[in-house]
Amino acid sequence: MLFIFSMLLSMKLKPFWVLLVMHFGAFAMASAANHDVASSEIEANALLKWKASLDNHSQASLSSWSGNNPCNWFGIACDDGSNSVSNITITRVGLKGTLQSFNFSLLPNIVGLNVSYNFLYGSIPPQIEALSNLKSLDLSSNKLSGRIPNTIGQLSKLLHLNFSSNGLSDSIPSEVGNLHSLLTFDIYDNNLSGSIPPSIGDMLNLQSIHLFNNKLSGSIPSSIGNLSNLTMLSLSSNKLNGSIPPSVGNLQKAKVICFIGNELSGEVPKEMEKLIDLECLQLADNHFVGQIPQNVCLGGKLEYFTAGNNSFTGPIPESLRKCYTLKRLRLQQNFLTGDITNFFDVLPNLNYIDLSDNNFHGQLSPQWGRFRSLTSLMISENNLTGVIPPELGGASKLQILHLFSNHLTGNIPQELFHLTSLFDLLINNNNLSGNLPIQISSLQQLKYLEIGSNDFTGLIPNQLGDLPSLLILNLGRNKFEGSIPSELGSLEYLSSLDLSGNLLSGTIPSTLGGMKGLEKINLSHNDLSGGLSSFDDMVSLTSFDISYNQLEGPLPDIQAFQNATIESLRNNKGLCGKINGLEPCPTLRGKSHNHMTRKILVAVLPLTLAILMLASFVFGVWYYLRQTSKKEQDRSTSLLRSQGIFPTWNFGGKFMFENIVEATEYFDDKYLIGVGGQGSVYKAMLPTGEVVAVKKLHSVPNGEMLNLKAFESEIHALTEIRHRNIVKLHGFCSHSQYSFLVCEFLEKGDLKKILKDDEQAIAFDWSKRVNVVKDVANALCYMHHDCSPPIIHRDVSSKNVLLDSDHVAHVSDFGTAKFLNPNSSNWTSFVGTFGYAAPELAYTMEVNEKCDVYSFGVLALEILFGKHPGDVTSSSIGVASKLDHVTLMDRLDERLPCPTSPIVVEVVSILKIVISCLIESPRSRPTMEYVAKELAMSKSSIFNATKT
Repeated sequence: MLFIFSMLLSMKLKPFWVLLVMHFGAFAMASAANHDVASSEIEANALLKWKASLDNHSQASLSSWSGNNPCNWFGIACDDGSNSVSNITITRVGLKGTLQSFNFSLLPNIVGLNVSYNFLYGSIPPQIEALSNLKSLDLSSNKLSGRIPNTIGQLSKLLHLNFSSNGLSDSIPSEVGNLHSLLTFDIYDNNLSGSIPPSIGDMLNLQSIHLFNNKLSGSIPSSIGNLSNLTMLSLSSNKLNGSIPPSVGNLQKAKVICFIGNELSGEVPKEMEKLIDLECLQLADNHFVGQIPQNVCLGGKLEYFTAGNNSFTGPIPESLRKCYTLKRLRLQQNFLTGDITNFFDVLPNLNYIDLSDNNFHGQLSPQWGRFRSLTSLMISENNLTGVIPPELGGASKLQILHLFSNHLTGNIPQELFHLTSLFDLLINNNNLSGNLPIQISSLQQLKYLEIGSNDFTGLIPNQLGDLPSLLILNLGRNKFEGSIPSELGSLEYLSSLDLSGNLLSGTIPSTLGGMKGLEKINLSHNDLSGGLSSFDDMVSLTSFDISYNQLEGPLPDIQAFQNATIESLRNNKGLCGKINGLEPCPTLRGKSHNHMTRKILVAVLPLTLAILMLASFVFGVWYYLRQTSKKEQDRSTSLLRSQGIFPTWNFGGKFMFENIVEATEYFDDKYLIGVGGQGSVYKAMLPTGEVVAVKKLHSVPNGEMLNLKAFESEIHALTEIRHRNIVKLHGFCSHSQYSFLVCEFLEKGDLKKILKDDEQAIAFDWSKRVNVVKDVANALCYMHHDCSPPIIHRDVSSKNVLLDSDHVAHVSDFGTAKFLNPNSSNWTSFVGTFGYAAPELAYTMEVNEKCDVYSFGVLALEILFGKHPGDVTSSSIGVASKLDHVTLMDRLDERLPCPTSPIVVEVVSILKIVISCLIESPRSRPTMEYVAKELAMSKSSIFNATKT
């Protein structure tokens, strides 16, 4: 205004006109200000109307949304000039509702909308086209359904679109081709079907496309070759068919191309050899034929190449011989041929190679011992001959060695026992001979040892009992003789034991009963004798085979034998029991029975008086403790009755007991979903229609529970805990016949099974994995810092983390949990799962929250690696001092595409925190409160980085 006034004076206008112009200018400015206020009120009303449509929890999360100035609200940013809403960012706050009440037309100036990682459901409204200035749209990780609206093509300024991890269906609308400014296109992990629209080739500025994990079919459109700026193309885990269009060779800037897990066929076009910037090429799990492109590593940048499970023929591409950048190579399950004795140069970065299940011939080259980065060498199921070279002991980082099903001969070289990081040794089904050396005990990290179907002789070495990590042991179909070493009973974490088809004799050692985790055992086709009392305590046993021996006597009274068939018992000397095909066991009758009874009475009577006196004293003490315990049980029962889903629940209540028993048909195996050391888990649908998980404790022959302490501990812990990431206890029952816990049922099951299943693991993408790590951290933080007294889980492992349908993690199994007493030391016997337990538990039984911190570190690595981290955590001294996040990045689960920005920042953050969790000294490890806060901050740092 001052400028205008001075101009008017210089023009020598009359004062009347000057005053008139000034008055008009002031009016215009006031009108503009009033317009801004009115606009702000309109935007506020529009957002408040949407808030009102959400559930109560969501409205509480948006409590700052009140008044007429949205610029001060949580998650809202405004433009400095117009004071109108420019960005809405509300993630991970549990919003539940739809977008139908979101009036997009009243918020025309928004450039960024991010409501990811919530529980929004329903369809994406077509009215979203009103956001004409939108540059970034992120609705990922919700429960949205229906189709992607055609109107999405009207968002002409859009740079980033992310609809991933929802339930969207139907086809991708062809109108997406109108998004000419789009840089990133992420709609992976949905239920999208139909073909990829050819119009996708019109988005010429695209830099990355992620369409994986959908149900897309049809062929890859040739128009995709128009995307000359594309650096990342992921179409994995769909139902795409046909051949790769030659136009893909036009993607000159491509660094990552993933076609894994489709139905693609034909030959890979030679035009792909033009892609000299490729760092990652995944062709696995398709129907490709012909030769692998010979110049696949022509650019000298290739790091990850997988072409497994196809029908490729011919030799390994010559360019891979000297591909010095190569880190992972997977060519398994093809029809590749050639002599691989000295094929590869020494590749300094190669850490993983799988050539299994092909038609390669030749010998194992001594050169493999010079691959200093090699952690996994798999050349099983080929036609290799010769011996295992002693030089292989020089590959000091080797963890996995699979040479099974070849024609190898000779002994196991002593140098192999220098590989102290080895945890997976599979050399079964060859022609190897000699003794199994006692030096095998030096492989302290060994988890899987399979040497079956060879010609090994001599005794089974006692030193096998010195391998504390062993999970699977297969010595079957050899010529071992002598007795079964009693030392094998110390392998308390062993889950599978195969000694079948040997020349073993003698009795089954009683120490095998100490193998509480044993699930499978095969002792068939030997010359074993005696009874089966060693099996009496093997409650975790699910399958066995003891046929073709000289065994006799009654069958053990455990579930595995109760459900047995004659095939696993036949051809023994005198087994008896209630199995069709066996003789029933005889009962004691007549004089011999009476004589025995009299002998027992004579022996017992002199002690009767003393025992009765002692019993009176013990009963008095027991009765007092029982009354105290009953009060505690009544308190817990009352708490459960007021909070649980069972309106008539009570401790041992008839109504609930009958409902559970009827729902599981007396715990029939068809409802069985898991078996552990303490109990079996069943899926049950209640009369109300609600599905629950029922954990029934194992019983011993006298009808008592196997572990009453664990049962009570789990009840005690779960009645004290209320947290989103901890499994919810609905109720419990202590009954003379069955005792069980009733918990919420989580659809995805345990994390261990998900990581083992390739299909589920691929769907379990990086963002989901990062969230699960955070979920577990939040649960442990709550237990350690928000519960009084603090609760220590003591068995944090992948089998005890359950996921719901949205991949939200819930920590479970509190049978080993311990309440910390702040006024005294906390000493206890060892519990937990080997491979996750903190190293200090090897020399002290004092437990504190830092034990959980260490286990969390192991679990976090397992989530990112896709399998147990093995040697990374198995060294007993100075683990963390040897680790760095760069090295750990090389071991990320290769079933997924390499993580990219921004999620890679969170992955790196997790790895850095994990290193501190694995420090040998408990005092030097961080608290779970610190870990949870650091992980939460890593997301904020990503957001700030993307804003700048």
